[in-house]
Amino acid sequence: MRLVVIGVNHKTAPVALRERLALVGDDVNVALKQIEAFTDGSVIVSTCNRTEIYALVPHTSTSQPANSQLSDSQLSNVQDVKTSEQSSNNTFSSSMNISSAAISAHITKIKTWLADFKQLPLVDIDPYLYVHRDTHALTHWLRVAAGLDSMILGEPQILGQIKNSVHLAQDQKVLSNQLGWIIDQVFAAAKRVRNETQVGAQAVSLSFAAAKLVTQIFDDLPSRTLLVVAAGEMNRLVATHIAGLGVGRVIICNRNPERAEALAAELRGPNRRVDVRPLQELPQVLAEADIVSSCSGSMDLLIDKTMTIQALKLRRYQPMLMIDLAVPRDIDSTISRIDDVYLYSVDDLQHVIAGNIEQRRQAAVDAELLVSQLVVEIDRRFQVRQVGKDIQQYRACTQGQVDKLLHESIAKLQQDDVSPEDIITELSRRLTQTLTHAPSKLMRKAAREGDSELLDFVVSGLQDAHRGH
Repeated sequence: MRLVVIGVNHKTAPVALRERLALVGDDVNVALKQIEAFTDGSVIVSTCNRTEIYALVPHTSTSQPANSQLSDSQLSNVQDVKTSEQSSNNTFSSSMNISSAAISAHITKIKTWLADFKQLPLVDIDPYLYVHRDTHALTHWLRVAAGLDSMILGEPQILGQIKNSVHLAQDQKVLSNQLGWIIDQVFAAAKRVRNETQVGAQAVSLSFAAAKLVTQIFDDLPSRTLLVVAAGEMNRLVATHIAGLGVGRVIICNRNPERAEALAAELRGPNRRVDVRPLQELPQVLAEADIVSSCSGSMDLLIDKTMTIQALKLRRYQPMLMIDLAVPRDIDSTISRIDDVYLYSVDDLQHVIAGNIEQRRQAAVDAELLVSQLVVEIDRRFQVRQVGKDIQQYRACTQGQVDKLLHESIAKLQQDDVSPEDIITELSRRLTQTLTHAPSKLMRKAAREGDSELLDFVVSGLQDAHRGH
């Protein structure tokens, strides 16, 4: 398959080294163009947890042994076959399997390039680099795309990051047809892993867990209102995920109006209204909220029981979901005893996440098994695809040889004092030699190497072919 992957991730390298090896921004475009010089296509995946180069090792020409040991008579008998064999070998050099040594040499070349590009000694980074080739590289790529190699097992963001990396490679026009085909197989297989197993079904981050709660409690999300109390990073993540579910309105209460406006700008959309209100108006806006997410860092409660009861009355006791991610808490814990209020603290969410992580670990066993099966299927499809090209090339090469012999025979027929029967007989003999040379050579090679299984396969295949005619 000629596919290789060279990289580092959170398991093999400390963050300090991952930072130095990261390929982001314009570096990626420059790197892709440089790698193109010694690969048949590449994709660079660089995130906070990994930097990986997926590449196809280029084919190399294979020199053929000379026929110096043949006698003059043998050379005379097979001169036309020798010429056609050389033509065949040149034609098929692009389809032959590259040697393991050649692949290793190209892996070293990519490693050396990476060290030079990042201005780091290869000896310093090599112990942290992992290398996979052929189906092992395909297995690794599929595991990464399915979230099985992520720090958070089963997380979905990595697939989007890989797709972005592929788009960059497409923009730079460094994707070969074969690498593009492999990428399509990886994406389709990763989708199957996520759809046919539960490896990504359960939320394993606070923001995802909060968004999951929303979908479990509320329907008709475009008619719901989210109240974001404090515009810090954690609440930004929660608000982004919940807003992404299709919530129709968001209210942001924050002490700092500039930070609130910045978050509002991120959350606004064509079907979403976002309002910014000062924190002191929290008691008034609470009644407007179906979902409340609070994470302020305040030492005092921001939402107490009395405030909540008043809000419920104004809401005519429509249910409310309150998520308190703050430590110390922003929301009075006794509110959990009020009917129609669902209150979750950060500890509650952590318990949910812990259970979900265990479920993901169990689902990962099924996912790993499916990955192994899918790699076998992809490899078989690749072999069928590749042999189809080889057959086309073989037929084209054979046709070229036949046309050459036919052209020579026609030229001889136009000469005076020639016997058409002799020319046709000679043409028949040379065609037989040409068409039977390759299978005869394969049978002799199998016999010399004691490969009885290959020998039986070739002989029985040829016999079946003749019986078919």
